[in-house]
Amino acid sequence: MADPTRFNGRISDWVLHKDNQLIVFNKPAGLSVQPDKTGDPSLLGMGAAYVRHDLYLIHRLDRPVSGVVVMGQKPSAQTALTKQLQAGTIEKHYLAIVANRPEKDEDMLKHYLRNAPGNRSAIDEDPSPGSRLAELSYKYLGSSDRYHLLAVQLKTGRKHQIRCQLAAIGSPIRGDQKYGFKRSNPDGNIDLHSLRVVYKHPVSEERVEHTAPLPEGAVWEAFKELV
Repeated sequence: MADPTRFNGRISDWVLHKDNQLIVFNKPAGLSVQPDKTGDPSLLGMGAAYVRHDLYLIHRLDRPVSGVVVMGQKPSAQTALTKQLQAGTIEKHYLAIVANRPEKDEDMLKHYLRNAPGNRSAIDEDPSPGSRLAELSYKYLGSSDRYHLLAVQLKTGRKHQIRCQLAAIGSPIRGDQKYGFKRSNPDGNIDLHSLRVVYKHPVSEERVEHTAPLPEGAVWEAFKELV
């Protein structure tokens, strides 16, 4: 069972923004966003204990992924941002450290994703029963001695989308053994980071953005000048 004390700092250290409508966290890799069958602590539960009332999910990150997560402090805020998500007006920017440099330095990837055994997503080039359109754009930012850094912007939000689509072009994310990287990271997490989320505030209607600092560790440190 996961122990919340193993994550660096206190939950207050993870708060990127807080107002009476929304709270924004920099989620540590390895922490589930919401309760699951493991019974481990979740960001939703820990966040609710921190603010002393219920919080409302707007979007999710996979457990082994770090970075920006926005939650509503009120159901109305959740509704407003969910509508923006559905309309495709929320920007979600990620950084991915990958094993192999893609053939193209920039590209828009378009696939059809469907659920597959083993809690995975699988790709179809053409629509098929149960599949959903998945689109993202990526840009190559630079390389270290062994790995390569990509900036990724999601156009849709499908299960394991970035992990699956980058693997499909031969660039699996470091540590992501489920999608073809040769070995897992020692902590079981993967080098995918939700860097920035941009949205329209549900009350002020101003465009707001939140950026999460890079994760700690030598692999990310090698790329900090490129971000």
